[in-house]
Amino acid sequence: MVQMKPLDPAFSIQQQFAEEEAGPVVLVNVFTLDPADEAAFLDAWGKDATYMKGRPGFISTQLNRAIGPSPTYFNEAVWESLELFRTAFSDPDFRARLADYPSSATTSPHLFQRVAVPGVCVA
Repeated sequence: MVQMKPLDPAFSIQQQFAEEEAGPVVLVNVFTLDPADEAAFLDAWGKDATYMKGRPGFISTQLNRAIGPSPTYFNEAVWESLELFRTAFSDPDFRARLADYPSSATTSPHLFQRVAVPGVCVA
């Protein structure tokens, strides 16, 4: 089963769930694992992504792998709202899937909102 470790120890994803409604939200989820577990991780993550694609509010996802031998990944997933992501993340069917991840896997999820910076990016 995947272990959860807050990306920001001072403000966990569970604390973010208690925040006022926001949307759209971007989930950034950093995974670390043993190199021997990469195939099992990719299988579990792929099944989770397919499951989440069918949930209301899901917009997109992209898995990224670190360059070189580091078995570090990060997922970026965009959701219409905090409420819809919270509902999907809290669903017992999804929570049960966490047992499919290799025991060496650690996940650090955190929610963000896009920020507009004039001349550089739009929200």
